Amino acid sequence: MQLDLTELENRLWDAADDLRANSGLKASEYGTPVLGLIFLRFADARFEAARERVEAKASARRSVGPSDYQAEGVIYLTDAARFAYLLDLPEGSDLGRAVNEAMRSVEDHNPELNGVLPRTYTAIDNSTISSLLRHINSYTRDLEGDAFGLIYEYFLGKFAMAEGAGAGEFFTPMSIVRLIVEILEPFHGRIFDPACGSGGMFVQSARFVERHRHSPGEELSIYGQEKTGETVRLAKMNLAVHGLSGKIGEGNSYYEDLHDSVGRFDFVMANPPFNVDRIDKAKLADDPRFPDLPRADNGNYLWIQLFATSLNETGRAGFVMANSSSDARHSEGEIRRRLIEDRLVDVMVAIGPNFFYTVTLPVTLWFLDRGKRQTERAEKVLFIDARQTFRQIDRAHRDFTEEQLELLANIVRLYRGEEPELASGPNELFEQRFPDATYTDVTGLCKVATIEEIEGQGWSLNPGRYVGTEVEDLEDEVFEEKLAAAQVELRELSARATTLEAGVDKVLSDLLARSMAIPGEHAEPAANDWISRDLGTPDVDLEDKEAARAALDRDP
Repeated sequence: MQLDLTELENRLWDAADDLRANSGLKASEYGTPVLGLIFLRFADARFEAARERVEAKASARRSVGPSDYQAEGVIYLTDAARFAYLLDLPEGSDLGRAVNEAMRSVEDHNPELNGVLPRTYTAIDNSTISSLLRHINSYTRDLEGDAFGLIYEYFLGKFAMAEGAGAGEFFTPMSIVRLIVEILEPFHGRIFDPACGSGGMFVQSARFVERHRHSPGEELSIYGQEKTGETVRLAKMNLAVHGLSGKIGEGNSYYEDLHDSVGRFDFVMANPPFNVDRIDKAKLADDPRFPDLPRADNGNYLWIQLFATSLNETGRAGFVMANSSSDARHSEGEIRRRLIEDRLVDVMVAIGPNFFYTVTLPVTLWFLDRGKRQTERAEKVLFIDARQTFRQIDRAHRDFTEEQLELLANIVRLYRGEEPELASGPNELFEQRFPDATYTDVTGLCKVATIEEIEGQGWSLNPGRYVGTEVEDLEDEVFEEKLAAAQVELRELSARATTLEAGVDKVLSDLLARSMAIPGEHAEPAANDWISRDLGTPDVDLEDKEAARAALDRDP
């Protein structure tokens, strides 16, 4: 009987959720121990599958050791690190200590995992660990191939949804990652993500290579950077579960260039933090990664330049960015103009709200291509408006269907003069819009604009300015679905507006009270501090904070 992976994932999630209910741990605390056990079960399955083959190499003069397993791409396990050993421990044993020792043993015999695996199991009671071990072992007994990797990704997403605001540091929804990868087409070369989170970009790139019948280990070299050690460990575990390895380092990408990135990479992909302020630009003055320092107290265009300067002469970049960056003015606008004039900007994709677990605002995907200068696309940019392309998962979350992903990726392939890829079979969405499988502008969906047209729009890279509006003849069910989605979006925007209004009102009240309490004192320098404190809550988006600062700057 074929394994129902969705049912299995749901059962495992229910078992993992028991840990939260019975341990008193927060979502940010119980995710890592569960992922660690899933990792250990994966390593155990791979070890057992390779054991007979590897042990056959033993002889009277040569014993088999860790290096023999590692040569097969398998994590070496001692007896004390085997899942069966942990399951068979006598009642009353200290399971937390035993699991910690198993993790330590894995690290000791597999140096690439040194310092990566969790060792916090003594904080969890025996009965909860025992239940998790039994459920994970039972539900995964018949898993093969990449199923463990799919389960690990599923759990990353579920933990991100449960954790909420803090999840943005490590998780980018799979729909967004897959679209970036499908458009970049990383067939071969060095991949760099300077805000790599849990490594989803690398995993999907490897899956892309496998789908095209090549070996990711032979075709891809992985380089990543993250500012928090916990997230680096998540990424390294994620790579290992998928049979991958790479150089993932801990460091702040603004100030540290761990991989000598300038001009080095074939592909750069990332979902960086948006609208970060208070970056010490004095430290960046002579950094070749940032040839133009924007005057605005906002890190968006620092990230954009970091991605651009990391590309080699034929390199491509794809990344998530706040919508405001597409139209930002003054020094940021000048940087954007130079990127366009240098023929780096290739594709812009507008994404609707509710694709992310941490922010509900819409975003834009940017795609750069240094190699386009030698192509017929040198004087053009493709704009795609995908804001009306989505599947509503629940009230607050959206993603893409396979058909929608293929449509968007194939628009770019046709624009580049490539053949479309229809891996999931006939695609009605694609065939309706491109019946001849050749690129053409589609009102409301896509438009190829010239550099001259973009200059006429003030160097804006907002797809909505170019693609126009499609007049749709919708069936009743489709209309009702879109109307419901619009209602959800309106409610969320109204709620954010109310929260922002309350925050601004408090800031202004504090300013007024301060100015009355200290006559003659100039209160403006403290204003931004109060805004950061009073609006720095999970309920107020960073773009709203910027809007509040701008309002105060205009009307002090």
